[in-house]
Amino acid sequence: MKGTEMESPVNGRSDYIQASSSSIYKSSRKNLGLYFMESDEGKRTPFAGGYISEGGGTTPVNIHRKPISQQRLSKTGGWTAALFIFGNEMAERMAYFGLSVNMVAFMFYVMHRPFSSSANAVNNFLGISQASSVIGGFLADAYLGRYWTIAIFSTIYLVGLTGITLCATMNIFVPNQDDCSQFALLLGNCESAKPWQMFYLYTVLYITGFGAAGIRPCVSSFGADQFDERSKNYKTHLDRYFNFFYLCVTLGAIVAFTAIVYIQIKKGWGLAFATLAIAMGVSNLLFFLGTPLYRHRLPGGSPLTRVAQVLVAAFRKRNVSFDTTELIGLYELPGTRSAVKGSTKIPHSDDYRCLDKAALQLKNDGGEYQVPSRWQLCTVTQVEEVKILIKLLPIPACTIMLSLILTEFLTLSVQQAYTLNTYMGRLKLPVTCMPVFPGLSIFLLLSLYYTVFVPLSKRITGHPHGASQLQRVGIGLGLSIVSVAWAAVFERYRRNYAIKHGYEASFLTPMPDLSAYWLLIQYCLIGLAEVFCIVGLLEFLYQEAPDAMRSIGSAYAALAGGLGCFAATALNSIINSATENLEKRQISWLSQNINSGRFDYLYWVLTAMSLINFLIFLYFARKYQYRTKHTGTAGGFEISVGKPVKQESSSSIPE
Repeated sequence: MKGTEMESPVNGRSDYIQASSSSIYKSSRKNLGLYFMESDEGKRTPFAGGYISEGGGTTPVNIHRKPISQQRLSKTGGWTAALFIFGNEMAERMAYFGLSVNMVAFMFYVMHRPFSSSANAVNNFLGISQASSVIGGFLADAYLGRYWTIAIFSTIYLVGLTGITLCATMNIFVPNQDDCSQFALLLGNCESAKPWQMFYLYTVLYITGFGAAGIRPCVSSFGADQFDERSKNYKTHLDRYFNFFYLCVTLGAIVAFTAIVYIQIKKGWGLAFATLAIAMGVSNLLFFLGTPLYRHRLPGGSPLTRVAQVLVAAFRKRNVSFDTTELIGLYELPGTRSAVKGSTKIPHSDDYRCLDKAALQLKNDGGEYQVPSRWQLCTVTQVEEVKILIKLLPIPACTIMLSLILTEFLTLSVQQAYTLNTYMGRLKLPVTCMPVFPGLSIFLLLSLYYTVFVPLSKRITGHPHGASQLQRVGIGLGLSIVSVAWAAVFERYRRNYAIKHGYEASFLTPMPDLSAYWLLIQYCLIGLAEVFCIVGLLEFLYQEAPDAMRSIGSAYAALAGGLGCFAATALNSIINSATENLEKRQISWLSQNINSGRFDYLYWVLTAMSLINFLIFLYFARKYQYRTKHTGTAGGFEISVGKPVKQESSSSIPE
C-alpha cells in the first residue's frame, strides 16, 4: 500500500498513512504486521449508521427504547431503582432456597420416594435451573432486554410455584398417607407416588426452574445498569451494589432456612409453599411499580449470531496471510460509532490472532458500491467480543468446584446433623434449619466488609477496594478448601464417636453428647468462601463482559453453578459404583446409614479436587489481563491475579 507518512497527532504512538478513502493506523510494534483502519466506505455498508456511545459508556434508554434526556436522567436509575430490583431478587432466592431445602424432604416423606433418588432429583432441578440461565441471558442480550426478560420469567416462576402449592394441598396429587409410619417409610413399605403424580410434580418443578433460569442472569446486570458509567464514582457504586445485591440473596436464603422451615413444621407443606408463591407475587408487583425509574440498555441482537459470524468469517479467510498484498486493514467503523447495538467500541488486542482474520478487509471484500456480508467481514469490535467471551471462560469454570461442594454440603451435612444434638440451650433447632448458618456468616461478613475487611486488606494490597475481583474469587476458593478439609476431619471424629458409643445402627438417633454446632465451622467457612467468590465473580463478569453481552457474562456464573450441581450428582454416582460391592458385603461410602458409610473419604476427595482446581485458577488468573486497569501490590510484589492490560498503539482509535 502506498501513501504519505507523517507523525501521528494522537499520543505520538503510531504512524499515519494517507490511503484512498481510508484512515489507516499502523502499529509501532508490528506484532501482526497489520494496519488498523476506520474505513470511510463503512458509510455505504450495513455497518454504517452505527450506535453512538458517549463518554465511554452506552447511552441509557427508557422502556420504549428511546434515549433518556439529560433532564430526565437524574430522575431515573441509581440506588432508588436498585431497591426495587433487590426486592425481586430476595423473593426469588427465598423461593429457590425454600424449594432446595424442603423438596428433598417433601419427595421422601410425602411422595414416598427413596432419599437418594429424591436428593438426585433436586440436584438435577438445581443444576438445570442454573445451567439453562444461558437461555435467559441470550434472550435478554439479543431481543427482549433485561427488563422484559425478568418480567416474563418472573411470571413463569410464579406459575410454577402455584403448581407446587397445589401439589402440596390437594390429596389427588400425592399418594395415600394412611398407615405410613416413619419406620414403614424407612423400610420402603409406604404407597409410592403414581407415575402421573410424579410427572405433575416434575413438570411444575421444572417450570419453576425455567423461570429462575430466565431471571438469574438478568437481575444482577439490570441492577448494575442503573448506575451511570460516566460518573467518577461509578466503580465505587458498582462495588457496593454487588455486595448489597448478594446481601439480598443471603437474606432470602436465611428466611427460607428459618421462617419457611418453621411454617412447614407447624402449618404443613401447603402453607410453606404458598408462602413462597405469595412472596414471589408481591416481589413481581414491586418490580413493576419501579418501571418508571428504570434505565434500560438496548439489546444488541443475537450474540450467538455475532459469534457465529466471526467464526465463519475467520474460517473463510483461514488461508489468508497477514502479509498479503490484498490486505487493506482491520475493519472498523469511523469515529465513535459501534456496529453492535448497545455496545461501545472495543480496542483491538493481540490475543487469538486466528480470529483477527474475520476483520481482515481485502480488496475483494467490497468496492465502493458493494456491501460486504457480516459472514465475510466483521468489525474489530465484533471480533473482540468473541475474544473476550473466550478469555472469560476459565474463571467461572474454576468456580464449578465451589458449587459442587455447596451442593454436597446441602445434602450430606443434613444427614450428619440428624445424628447430632441440635439443641441450643432449651431450643431445639430443626435439622433443615442448619444451612442457615452459612447465610448468617455471609450476612455478618457483608455487614463488616467496608468497615473491617476493606481497610485491613487495603493496607496489604494497596488496592482501593481492598482486593481486586479475581483476588476475591481466589480467597473464596482458598476458604472452600479449608472448609471441606475441616468437614473431613470432623466427619471422621463423628463416625468414630458413633461406633464407639453404640450408635452405628441408629443413624437417625441424635447422639446427646455430640453437638451439631461443630458443623458451624464448615458452614461458616463455606459461607465466607461463597460471598468472596460469587460476589467477586459477578462483579468481574459484569465489568469485563462486552457491553452487549453482559447478561451472557452473568449467565456464566449461573452456568458454573448448574454444572457444579450436575458434577455433584455424577460424583455421587461414581463413588457409589466404585465403593459398593454387594457380593463382598462392602457398602458404599455414601450409604444411607451414615455411620456405616465413609463420608469423610468423600470429603478428602473433594479437598484434593479443590486444591487442584485452586492451582488451575491461579494459573489463569495470573495470565488474565483486565480490560480496565487495576493497580495494587500484595505483600510488596505485583498483584498475581488480573494483571492490568497494557494498551498498545495498535488498539488506539483516535476520536
